[in-house]
Amino acid sequence: MEQPPSGAPEQGELFPDPLLGEGFDGLPDQLVGFRGPTACQVVGITYRQLDYWARTGLVVPSIRGAAGSGSQRLYSFKDVLVLKVVKRLLDAGVSLQNIRVAVEHLRRRGIRDLAGITLFSDGTTVYECASPEEVVDLLRGGQGVFGIAVGGAMKEISGSIKDFPVERADGGSVDDAPEDELSRRRARRAIS
Repeated sequence: MEQPPSGAPEQGELFPDPLLGEGFDGLPDQLVGFRGPTACQVVGITYRQLDYWARTGLVVPSIRGAAGSGSQRLYSFKDVLVLKVVKRLLDAGVSLQNIRVAVEHLRRRGIRDLAGITLFSDGTTVYECASPEEVVDLLRGGQGVFGIAVGGAMKEISGSIKDFPVERADGGSVDDAPEDELSRRRARRAIS
């Protein structure tokens, strides 16, 4: 896979809309995350898989790692996205060795970069396509491939993860998801 351009933007704030770069509760993604059980539910993996991937360095939580018995790992939105991509690649039969290469590449990318790429695999090699032309060129090779639109996975996770509890890295409390205008109006009417 090709390397990201030097000076590529860093991962931005991701909540509530990761593509717009808005932060959840005004905090960047590095400060707000999800515990392991939440990541498992959103991605569709077992806690045992999550633990193994963290211990072997495949997908390590970027906010807070485990620090002994009773401690809780804290995964950023980008971590959960990478977990989702790993699960899809495993389900397609891609080897763990090739998945490790893909994950290392994804870690170096900014969230805006990730939203625009599609990963393809023929079951052995993982390819990155950032434009429709690259997709066509890859498919012209005549080999059977499957694709993962990373932006689509991002939207899928954004839709499901908002129903789960969020935790701050510093241990402070995070208010529930910000109310929308309609909810505020209904609440005001109920009080009156």
